[in-house]
Amino acid sequence: MAPALRAVVFDVDGTLADTERDGHRPAFNEAFARHGLDVEWDAATYGRLLEITGGRRRIAADLRARGTDEAEADRLAAEVHRTKTDLFRERITRGGIAPRPGLRELVGGLAVDGVRLAVATTGRRSWVEPLVEQVLAGVPVEVVVTGDDVSELKPDPEAYLRALERLGLPADEVMAVEDSAVGLQAATAAGLATVVVTNGYTREQRFDGAVAVLPGFTGPPPLDADRMRALHRAGLDHRSASPTNGR
Repeated sequence: MAPALRAVVFDVDGTLADTERDGHRPAFNEAFARHGLDVEWDAATYGRLLEITGGRRRIAADLRARGTDEAEADRLAAEVHRTKTDLFRERITRGGIAPRPGLRELVGGLAVDGVRLAVATTGRRSWVEPLVEQVLAGVPVEVVVTGDDVSELKPDPEAYLRALERLGLPADEVMAVEDSAVGLQAATAAGLATVVVTNGYTREQRFDGAVAVLPGFTGPPPLDADRMRALHRAGLDHRSASPTNGR
């Protein structure tokens, strides 16, 4: 008998909420201004910078590209990123971040069916926890792994491996939901069948290895608990049929 779906692990940024363009980006720009830096990231520039994982790394890389020496870029990046994190958390607590359409219906259906919920992100816990609480509207999340819990950023699988450890489940009983190629690489490296729900920044990326690539949670047909189970079975069937299985 094929393993049942026991838990779903969600990414946060771009997956639970469309946070990048209208959440993180304005917070970065306000942080730059507060530190007296003549830097402003428009939507297109920020989209290119998203190829760099981690906000502090993103800031440092951009400052170096603008001619700041490496040590100073790293120092400024750490300071700006602390300010940005505080600003983004304030935006969340004011109710400024909405869930992606259809998300609450999916997680509510999974919870009713007894499927456990978890989060695996490399964002900071100080803003991840209030964001998860806000966008999921009280649906219980059993495990929350953040950047405070890991030493490696995605595409390294550490965040997903830590989530599996805390859930106490094998990878074949768990699915991941991601929005980006980097996140997909992290989840599949941890052995998870993964559904990708794209957003405006990621829809043109390559998603080799995903069990499904969807433009949103609402479909048609909508991504609900029954469809998640079907996709989980499909992912397991594909894995067992792979010529490299068991090698």
